[in-house]
Amino acid sequence: MTPFLLSDAMISRINGKVNSAYLFSDEEEIAISDEMYPMDRISELPDTLLLRVLALLPTAKDIVGTMVLSKRWQFLWLSVPRLVFDDQEIEYGKFSRFVDRYLIVNEVPELETLHFKISTTCAAQDIKVWMRAANNFDEGEMIIEIDSSSCASPIILPKFFYTECTMLVTLKLNNVILADFSSLMFFPSLKTLSLLSVKYPDEEFFSGLLTYCYALESLEVEKCRDDNVSVFTVRVPYLKKLVLHTSENRDRDDSDGFVINTPCLEYFNIVDHKGGFCVIENNMPNVVEAYVDVTHSHPRMILSYITSVKRLYLCLSTSKDLYPVDTFFHRLEHLTLCTCETEWLNLLLSMLRDAPNLRALKLEQYHGLPAHHLRGLWNEPSFVPVCLSSSLETLEWVNYEGTEEEKEVVGFILRSGSCLNKVNISSKSSDCNKKLEMIKELTWFIRRSPTCQLAFD
Repeated sequence: MTPFLLSDAMISRINGKVNSAYLFSDEEEIAISDEMYPMDRISELPDTLLLRVLALLPTAKDIVGTMVLSKRWQFLWLSVPRLVFDDQEIEYGKFSRFVDRYLIVNEVPELETLHFKISTTCAAQDIKVWMRAANNFDEGEMIIEIDSSSCASPIILPKFFYTECTMLVTLKLNNVILADFSSLMFFPSLKTLSLLSVKYPDEEFFSGLLTYCYALESLEVEKCRDDNVSVFTVRVPYLKKLVLHTSENRDRDDSDGFVINTPCLEYFNIVDHKGGFCVIENNMPNVVEAYVDVTHSHPRMILSYITSVKRLYLCLSTSKDLYPVDTFFHRLEHLTLCTCETEWLNLLLSMLRDAPNLRALKLEQYHGLPAHHLRGLWNEPSFVPVCLSSSLETLEWVNYEGTEEEKEVVGFILRSGSCLNKVNISSKSSDCNKKLEMIKELTWFIRRSPTCQLAFD
């Protein structure tokens, strides 16, 4: 089918009327006539295409607003298969009535998506009614986002939430308390789960929750203060995406950590600046992309299990005991290395040595430097890493400062990079004279690599 594209004028026409109508307004009714809003070219399209257009609007409130465009549009909103209800758009009392009435009159037998965004302390009974109404629709996905971080007290999920959400495909919770109904949990369709600043009954509850998510493919967890869990155990056989973060407000505790058993994982992201540990119980041969930003004393417990990675971000506080000897990252093509830690120079050399097929290297001072930051020393190696002579094509350096060790690193890479064709360097300095000096130095390096193009910002 040929894609249908809306012109800017058409989009403006729709959006201009969206805010003028309320579903089942408690105030006066809105009269609709073709004289007020004449039929235009978009209104001549068949219902199937118009419903696709309406499904692209951000929320159900926007969809309902199109009823005032003309009589042609008056009842189309009743058949839209994708609904997003966002309580930030309407005062909560009106929002609750809006959802109730919409679900009652909706005429779609097979709802594709039903999405709730709840950010205020709503009545538990409301959610219960909506969940039961959703179960009346045929196959489709349900998405629930509950974020009570702006509320005086977090939302406590009621008992029925664990037992009646059989359509639930995506669940995102922020600043929520989970009650102990572990014996009743049942999430047969859940594929995506996000748990940020969530408080659990105990450690066993968290691992038990995951065992009832039979179809889980994506998991995001943020450890927070007083969440009642020291060790988060993630044993999910078919998980593909895993994001593990430790909140900055959590107290430092070396007994805190993660235990991971996810043999099918494809994307891995871990951020932990509070020490702790991460134990991986088996190889993860399918990991394609990884983001590792930790202050753990033994990074080998992570890196040695993700050697299949193609894209890798690293920020480590140590370059010692990175991974076992004779470990290679043969599939690694894109490496981003944070330069905020003292050990980054040694880490860079190790990765260049053990990633023979690296094509793109990015160096970035992502985190702010501590007050008493010690700069590392560059010891130029006596050998040229294989990737520099055979595969590295691009070098990008963000927040380049032009220090002696940085100039030495750039010089070494440009002298050794036989395949380099593009170098992008940006400086955070506001001193024009200093920038000019950097450009002169970099230009001198580039002269020794005539096929390479330099871009400096």
